[in-house]
Amino acid sequence: MKLSGGFNARRLRERGPSVWRWRFGTALAALFACLGVLLAMAGAATLLGRPPALGSLNATPGAAIALLISGLLLLWIGILGWRKCRRRLRRGNDLNISPHLMKKRD
Repeated sequence: MKLSGGFNARRLRERGPSVWRWRFGTALAALFACLGVLLAMAGAATLLGRPPALGSLNATPGAAIALLISGLLLLWIGILGWRKCRRRLRRGNDLNISPHLMKKRD
């Protein structure tokens, strides 16, 4: 079969989904994790007797506990979101494989 001059193999393949959304999600999740670490450290510093790191926001032990718990929750959400986005970024347009069969380094 003779190929014409206007043949383009890229036209035959489907265009893959754009990955900028997953990269943005990864960056946002990493930012949440960093913010969670900072909030948890500020709450723990107040509970350990150090001067309040956020002024009057965590001057009482109750506010420090709330800050510590919200920081740990934000850290947990950030790590889960980061792992999900990284897993989605690494998955190409190959065969659909169950997530538990992928390599464990993600």
